[in-house]
Amino acid sequence: MGKRQHQSDKMYITGKEWAAFYGGHKKTVENADFRRLPFFCCSISLQPVENPMCTIEGHVFDLLSIVPWLKKYGTNPITGKKMEAKSLVKMTFHKNADGKYHCPVLFKVFNENTHIVAIATTGNVYCYDAVEQLNIKPKNWRDLLTDKAFTRADIITIQDPSNLDKFNLQNFYHLKHNQQLPDADLKAKSDPKYYMKSTNAETSQTLDELYKNYKGDEILREKPAKKQPKLDKFNTSNFSTGKVSASFTSTARTPALEQEVKVRETDAVRYDYVKKKGYVRLCTNLGDLNLELQCDMVPKTCENFIKLCKKGYYDGTIFHRLIRNFMIQGGDPSGTGRGGESAWGEPFADEFRSNLSHSERGILSMANSGKNTNKSQFFITFRSCKHLDRKHTIFGKLVGGLATLSKLEAVETDKKTDIPSKKIVLERALVFVDPFEEADEKLANLRQEEIEAKQKEEEELRSTKRAAVKPKVFKKGVGKYINSAVTKNLKDDVIPVANQKRQTKLGSQLNDFSSW
Repeated sequence: MGKRQHQSDKMYITGKEWAAFYGGHKKTVENADFRRLPFFCCSISLQPVENPMCTIEGHVFDLLSIVPWLKKYGTNPITGKKMEAKSLVKMTFHKNADGKYHCPVLFKVFNENTHIVAIATTGNVYCYDAVEQLNIKPKNWRDLLTDKAFTRADIITIQDPSNLDKFNLQNFYHLKHNQQLPDADLKAKSDPKYYMKSTNAETSQTLDELYKNYKGDEILREKPAKKQPKLDKFNTSNFSTGKVSASFTSTARTPALEQEVKVRETDAVRYDYVKKKGYVRLCTNLGDLNLELQCDMVPKTCENFIKLCKKGYYDGTIFHRLIRNFMIQGGDPSGTGRGGESAWGEPFADEFRSNLSHSERGILSMANSGKNTNKSQFFITFRSCKHLDRKHTIFGKLVGGLATLSKLEAVETDKKTDIPSKKIVLERALVFVDPFEEADEKLANLRQEEIEAKQKEEEELRSTKRAAVKPKVFKKGVGKYINSAVTKNLKDDVIPVANQKRQTKLGSQLNDFSSW
């Protein structure tokens, strides 16, 4: 050992040592980011293949991954080039007793250093040594298992230990550009059956039937906004829409900063101008029934009945139900009591009035299947039926044809079904007075008059130019616009107040102690 060999050592780490040995910048090693994909894994899902497929270049895919990929992108996930499904080759891997992939000829277990090839015509996978020794060298161009002919071009290299670039995950096109398919687990979790531990045959059939008729997407789909009618003095309400207050108190609402006047519904505006009764005649095969409709009290129900009568909806229908001393029911085109629809296509709400009651013979009322389910069916009472009040909407009464009503009541019926044994046909319905047409015409005229009045007012404002009135000058200088005569009169109007003498209060004052 020589002397003084450590005299040049520093008691600290130098910059050169830090850069070269202790964690500073080092030269990047070639392929430092290399991440290898095993030969038996799918290049899309990066999971072991169950139904292996490959391309001519030797890229391995799973059938359940590559087919959806081609439908969505139509490209090779590794190279990004266009690819078709017909260019794929179905492979057949063979396993030994231990469940490991091996060559079915030499029984050599495949590992990361094995040269693996596949035959395109048959899809069988062998080690390259077997193909080289038994096919290439002896020029025996037949598959070693199936004896099917192939050429040298049909040999596909699955794995070559001397060239592993195609297994480098860093070079995969779909990973570089973040292209991916929906996760299978997420798809499974979207199915309600995923959360059910066990289901029997009946449950499965019920769920399948539900999926066929399921309309959840249509319900959740955003509906187009309704067109708001133009605001005028006829449909303006006395309150706002409440959007501002709702948006300030709820995070679920879209913020609104301007108050909007609530627009009344078109029907509500129209019904304000309905002041008359409606009159309809029902012509049956046993006689006529003249009806008076309470259009001013229950306008929605009466309008529905009048519209159906006008378009001939009731023509040719039958009265399908008759109960003596109770009522007769009709208005169903199917004649079963389960059909019919309103003039708007959907059921509408009930309209109950305290001054309308099933208190006499000949009351016209709506038949329904529950609350707010009025459609087209109606009935006429034979007797007082007050127990039906606030259950069925009364919208008219019989004003002519009591004899016909008695004939209808006398028809024999089936005791079990209450169906008349003799068909009672409503041949046609005639509308004599329709107060809704008059109301619509009146409202249209009023709106037209309002529009014309506004136009006339605007024309007058445009035609007349208002001259600017200049203030009158009374003098020069400060206060030149002040009328001195007016101020003088104001001074004269002031009432003078007389000077009053100050009265001293009488009382004893203590000045000295002489009187003590």
